[in-house]
Amino acid sequence: MYWGGHIGSLELRTEGGETRLRAIFPYGRETVLAEAGAMGRERREVIAPRAFADRIERDEDVHFLSGHDFNRPLASRSAGTLFLSETDEALTVEARIGADMNQVSYVRDFLSAHAAGLVRGLSPGFRVQPGGEKVEEREGAILRTINAADLIEISAVTKPAYPQAQIEARNWQPIGEVVSRLTHRPAALRWR
Repeated sequence: MYWGGHIGSLELRTEGGETRLRAIFPYGRETVLAEAGAMGRERREVIAPRAFADRIERDEDVHFLSGHDFNRPLASRSAGTLFLSETDEALTVEARIGADMNQVSYVRDFLSAHAAGLVRGLSPGFRVQPGGEKVEEREGAILRTINAADLIEISAVTKPAYPQAQIEARNWQPIGEVVSRLTHRPAALRWR
């Protein structure tokens, strides 16, 4: 599963003991995942509009988590507390955290961290569908475009950009012409 986040925003409101969260994950924004350096060229990624449409339209379960941790769920579609909608511009996430969940320690931790301004980002956890990505060379960098992916979860996170710490979770396989260019480079310059 890959994790990634773009510049998104989280908005929380509390009404009658229930906390309502609204967040937006914009599509079509290119993100630098790794700077150019000793290991090769800069690597970028963009999630295309409606890349997550398949699971969303089939109304499959998706979880809203704190920090990509399935042991810290905040809401889910199957529980009737997570609502997802999308346009060509963005995926919109709306979650309800009931008053009873406010008694759970990690929920209190999440709400306190958000109130302190420490957790403001949004980051999806997804699996790319077969044939759902395009990897190409552009402007001296490698660009991966996610066109179709299974959205498994979406998380509230501290740092919403694809952090370099996540790069080891990625195993990209360039295709076509990019492969031929990359495979003729020294091993140290190829992707892992």
